[in-house]
Amino acid sequence: MPIDCLVLGAGQEVGKSCVVVTINGKRIMFDCGMHMGYMDHNKYPDFSRISKTRDFNKELSCIIITHFHQDHIGALPYFTEVCGYNGPIYMTYPTKALAPLMLEDNRNVMLGRGEKEQFTSEQIMECMKKVIAVDLKQTVLVDNDLQIRAYYAGHVLGAAMFYAKVGDAAMVYTGDYNMTADRHLGAAQIDRLQLDLVITESTYATTTRDSKYVREREFLKAVHNCVASGGKVLIPAFALGRAQEICMLLDDYWERMNLNVPIYLSAGLTIQANMYYKVFINWTSQKVKNSSTTRNAFDFKNVRSFDRSMINAPGPCVLFATPGMLTGGFSLEVFKQWAPCEQNLIALPGYCVAGTVGRKLMSAKTPAIINVDKNTQIDVRCQIHRLSFSAHTDDKGIMDLVRFLSPKHVILVHGEKTNMAKLKEKIESDLGILCFYPANNESVPIPSTLYIKADVSKSFLKSSLSPNFKFLKTISRADADERAKSSVQVYDDRVAEGALIMQKNPKFVHQNELMVSLGAENHEVLVAYCCPVCVSDELKDVAPSPGENMPPVLDKRSLVHLLYTKLSNDFQDVTIQNDGDHLQIKSFTVSPCLKEMCPHRIQVNPDCTSKAVNFCCTWSMEDEKLAWGVVSIMKDLELKTG
Repeated sequence: MPIDCLVLGAGQEVGKSCVVVTINGKRIMFDCGMHMGYMDHNKYPDFSRISKTRDFNKELSCIIITHFHQDHIGALPYFTEVCGYNGPIYMTYPTKALAPLMLEDNRNVMLGRGEKEQFTSEQIMECMKKVIAVDLKQTVLVDNDLQIRAYYAGHVLGAAMFYAKVGDAAMVYTGDYNMTADRHLGAAQIDRLQLDLVITESTYATTTRDSKYVREREFLKAVHNCVASGGKVLIPAFALGRAQEICMLLDDYWERMNLNVPIYLSAGLTIQANMYYKVFINWTSQKVKNSSTTRNAFDFKNVRSFDRSMINAPGPCVLFATPGMLTGGFSLEVFKQWAPCEQNLIALPGYCVAGTVGRKLMSAKTPAIINVDKNTQIDVRCQIHRLSFSAHTDDKGIMDLVRFLSPKHVILVHGEKTNMAKLKEKIESDLGILCFYPANNESVPIPSTLYIKADVSKSFLKSSLSPNFKFLKTISRADADERAKSSVQVYDDRVAEGALIMQKNPKFVHQNELMVSLGAENHEVLVAYCCPVCVSDELKDVAPSPGENMPPVLDKRSLVHLLYTKLSNDFQDVTIQNDGDHLQIKSFTVSPCLKEMCPHRIQVNPDCTSKAVNFCCTWSMEDEKLAWGVVSIMKDLELKTG
């Protein structure tokens, strides 16, 4: 049974990640995200594709959420509380702890920009009651057939790749991951698994990042130059992830450079998030864990809270404001105030989804007019610096992971179409793995592995274990006519020859048992032909007529040896067995015939001007082509001793 993958989101785009995978009858929804660049019905996946009757509890075995970013979890309360899904939801312990904070913060941002409320705070809490938290590498049995397991993904606190297996079919869904460690999180880690499919993000499908130290140095230089000239730096970032990474970088730099310019975190969400980093310290990088006994890496010395009244306060500063990508909320409010000033700097960390203000800034040249919404335009004159601090892996990381896991198939999601097409070609050409990158609402069938447990008969097992010796007479090419130079070669082709009977209880049987096991009669079709072969003048006087006894010089073994010598020169690529009385090539058997009226003798060879010796040949239909090839050569032979 194939694995069917229905992509409801993040198909040839970044946003509203949602892939529904059917494995041997079990249906799993991986992630349930919203698109940060839309405010209409395109914000959420088209859940009607799962079930026209909207009976999602019947259709889905479970939901798996890889991490707390809104493009992976933003639609979950809507799907559970509005659409009515009540089945199990799995995520890691940090994701379960942080998801309500992130969902509530995003709900407030949507309301703040005038969107219709999709779910309430109470519904978020009801949704989270359905969640089952899992540990890393904990094998969870969803039911008797479906098992899942989480692996460390880096990216953000609590992010996980998920392994799913039903029967013999197995796959991995990566979510977002990072193959290199950063200041606060470790690199993704996963076991080497036997997989039919890997579904991987491809945000940076064609980008290979340069040195982290070069990127950090460029960023610090831009920030330092801005505050040194009296400007303000806005870093729009999500509350968890890049905010902590950059805070650690700036806090360390401020200490080394003895700077006293204030660094601010907006509101209470990011500060509250830092508390969770302390609680889940074991999910951070090894460096952070090692230093936690002397100093918590998230106790920033130079970072303080920011009050809304300080937006237009004089003097330089650095401000982290949520949400990232400038999709709304406080970060967009500050942007509107600070963007028209040439002294200020907007630093955009990581990837910005198409349709967001952050994406518009990345592609704009300052000064520029940016449309924030239908009614608002901003004259952007400030400096724009794009940070390469994304927590997503680059193209090298994707290739490394796919090469390590070596699945039979790969599906790319969470990327831009043109870049995904290039990565697909690279995976197929470099790794020889079939790759797909479906669009939203497209379905891809993937062949799955199926192992069958079968019994084994005693005869089949014995034939597999016992030696299968074959003794073959051979002669040296250089001494083809000297009997003394003949030798015997011993072969041990220990091959199990049998058949798999696919009944209620599959069973391997020896080929000799097959017909009995099936309760059928064994019918073997053999072809027979008596072939005349010419003899040389020196043998005409001693060649026997049919029915006569052979003279000693032309006894049966002598004729077989002469024929063997001739055929050996023409059939060097096949094994000719010579047991003295007959020759055998596969099922083709030939021996001298002395019958006066052989029923298989059709005619005398018209090309023989002297006597001929007849050879009876038999073979099975499977070797018909080989047999007639040997017969045609025998007809053209002339047997002689010299």
